[in-house]
Amino acid sequence: MVSKTLMDFFKPPPIKRPKTSNYCNNESQNDVVLTPEQKLKIEFNKSLANAKRNLKICSDKLSKADSIGEEYVKLEELLVEDTWLEAMQGELQKVYARNLCKFVESEICGAGVPIYPPQHLIFNALNTTPFDRVKVVIIGQDPYHGPGQAMGLSFSVPDGVKVPSSLTNIYKELHKDLGCSIPSNGNLERWCVQGVLLLNAVLTVRKHQANSHAGKGWEKFTDAVIQTISQKKKGVVFLLWGNYAQAKAKLIDGVKHHILKSAHPSGLSAHRGFFGCKHFSQTNQILEKLGMPPINWQL
Repeated sequence: MVSKTLMDFFKPPPIKRPKTSNYCNNESQNDVVLTPEQKLKIEFNKSLANAKRNLKICSDKLSKADSIGEEYVKLEELLVEDTWLEAMQGELQKVYARNLCKFVESEICGAGVPIYPPQHLIFNALNTTPFDRVKVVIIGQDPYHGPGQAMGLSFSVPDGVKVPSSLTNIYKELHKDLGCSIPSNGNLERWCVQGVLLLNAVLTVRKHQANSHAGKGWEKFTDAVIQTISQKKKGVVFLLWGNYAQAKAKLIDGVKHHILKSAHPSGLSAHRGFFGCKHFSQTNQILEKLGMPPINWQL
């Protein structure tokens, strides 16, 4: 049974219709005046509904495969977000991607070790944050390799799972930078729905074996994702934490986009430049200067 990972964070308040006086008939009583906050909430809920739709499509494909005794759904069938399929047209049909698909299939079906995240969440980052909504990119390395941790979003864990140390440090920096209260859960999906792409460089991993799927083709695919964003969009903020993520800067047009670098938020390096980087407030300042709504980082 596939567990749900998306939550209804909030519903838009009932839309109040403007009062009309008896002596003024210039505006139709059906006209609705929305505040900027109401518009943001409506847009948020539309994006959330789209993400839930994509998740259900992937879950249904897995259920259908299971019902006919198949252990695996082909990778190219699990990337279902239309805007990414258009932006990355043909990428998963390339030779390297077909070899990657064969490798992942063999790992799921024959490795004898659980592969994370669950299949329906492998492309969760792309299926949750459409290409046309991407405003911020946070790059991780590979999925968490403990049971129940990986959900296809860098640094994020499902509700009810202990918050990892790196994410705890991210919350601490958010508190110091923007005054955000520190949440008790590690589910970052609310960021994704607002346009924050939480992209790992490698999208699958063996249980308890960090980097076990590195060098198998995922890096080439996610590099293509980064390059596609760089080439086809403008004004995206890339948050590159640690040496691994910073190496991706060569894929990004620094004239068209904004690149913010710091140490990694892990316990080993957060004190060497992540704490105090103020990347969250800087990101919102950049977005506002570009005329885009800032990210509500509070979870």
